[in-house]
Amino acid sequence: MRTDTTPRTPAEAEPADQPDGAAAQAGPGRRSRAAALVTTGLAALLVLAALTAPDRLGGLDASGFVRIPAEALLTAALLLALPWRAGRVVAASAGAALGLLAVLKLLDMGFFEARDRPFDLMQDWTMLDDGLSFLADSVGSAGAWAVAVAAVLLTAGLVVATARSVLRLGRSARRHRTATTRVVAGLTVVWTLCALLGVRTAPGGPVADASASALVADHVAQVRAGLRDRDTFAARIGVDAFADTPGDRLLGGLRGKDVVVSFVESYGRVAVEDPAISPGVNRVLDDGTRRLRAAGFAARSAYLTSPTAGGGSWLAHATLLSGLRVDNEQRHRDLLASDRLTLNGAFRRAGWQTVGVLPAATQPWPEARFYTYDRYYDAARLAYRGPKFSYAPMPDQYTLATFQRLERGRPGHAPLMAEIPLVSSHTPWAPLPEVVGWDRAGDGGAYAGMPERGESPDEVWQDPARVRAAYGRSIQYSVGALVSWLERYGDDELVLVFLGDHQPAPIVTGPGASRDVPVTVVARDPAVLDRIAGWGWQDGLRPGPDAPVWPMDSFRDRFLTAFAR
Repeated sequence: MRTDTTPRTPAEAEPADQPDGAAAQAGPGRRSRAAALVTTGLAALLVLAALTAPDRLGGLDASGFVRIPAEALLTAALLLALPWRAGRVVAASAGAALGLLAVLKLLDMGFFEARDRPFDLMQDWTMLDDGLSFLADSVGSAGAWAVAVAAVLLTAGLVVATARSVLRLGRSARRHRTATTRVVAGLTVVWTLCALLGVRTAPGGPVADASASALVADHVAQVRAGLRDRDTFAARIGVDAFADTPGDRLLGGLRGKDVVVSFVESYGRVAVEDPAISPGVNRVLDDGTRRLRAAGFAARSAYLTSPTAGGGSWLAHATLLSGLRVDNEQRHRDLLASDRLTLNGAFRRAGWQTVGVLPAATQPWPEARFYTYDRYYDAARLAYRGPKFSYAPMPDQYTLATFQRLERGRPGHAPLMAEIPLVSSHTPWAPLPEVVGWDRAGDGGAYAGMPERGESPDEVWQDPARVRAAYGRSIQYSVGALVSWLERYGDDELVLVFLGDHQPAPIVTGPGASRDVPVTVVARDPAVLDRIAGWGWQDGLRPGPDAPVWPMDSFRDRFLTAFAR
């Protein structure tokens, strides 16, 4: 006999004595409950993944997600303690913040892959525009904008999805308050024990996880350091031993010489030391040493430590020429707003005509005013009419041939100091131009058909081994073009300084590589190299493993000191 007279809700009713038709109508309800359970499970997985996912692609491992996030336990406890009106606000806010954290992790992953460092919340937003320009050069404007739109939609979608997921989990927790409280309390005990015992599911993956909080703390510290750095750098800009040196006391050891400073894109230490890449590059360097020696030239080589890796060439250029370590966008902006004496400016003060040859400058480039060029050649003024090679608007050989025709080839020209970045070795390293006769460079028509005959970026980037091989070939081409130009047009009055701007991306170097780049001084006049004999640099175009390593920002002062009157 039934003694419980408490009214029951429809959901609590026993389905046992229902007629067949009622049982059939209950089917959609069961399916709805099953769908709700699946949706709640997916919400929990999304929250767990966002909290425990690493910020580097190399850390992605299924076992790494088997963790107990401290942030999830704290948020669950808070939602259980608060009235739901306040809890709903907390859940939505925490979910949106979790979505932004997931976006930050994706940005970190990208920057670790491209630059071997995390995303800088203060400095790197401006680089997103540079990334869009690079994509436009590589895959076309339509493809670049498609990627940009997809990125915006992914960001918005993640924020909305995580906010809705935390809200759903919060409602579920309150409906099952007793069970949820027991689970949270039990997991808190397990978390504490695992933290004390150091239990891990995988190398670097503790079960007691607090990586989300640690990542936020790291980026907050990064922002604080960036704010302090501005004052530090401003003080350094004003400290310059050569700021007031008169022109007649500058660079006397190079009077009458044409001096060319050439940056070879992505020419890093890996190119001469990695066994998978270096045989071809070193063959070009060693053969170049022999050929130039036969033509009367000598060379000295070493390494400089770049302020950047994987990209940011302009930071390396600014560092070498200003004598200051310029390793982020804030420093770069502050330098450009200053009156710091650059290497270009020192030559100009001493009576040289200064020239900038920038084949990759396809848009207005206000930095030209800071570097005080007397003449400046961007892509438009170089008047190349041949095909593009992915990112590179023109082959390096064409750039050098055009500089020779417009500047060094002019009879009776005044001594020149030229800065020439070479870009054929810029990622994606395919397709590459072929070498043509110097008298055929013309307006670039001789390069017609070469991109179609070469490998496409899509083909190369399917396999890391092919990427590394393509990178090595690009360095061989760029350095080979410089050697050939010296052979053809070099004379007693030419001094060439060429160096890498930075190491290539980690897909080539692997993670944690040094930031060293080769640097070489080449001259036919022995008096030039006598001036740097005390540097201890090694003979030839290829620096060995024991060659000196200097900070790149030390080069300007050492160079000006060595060649002072």
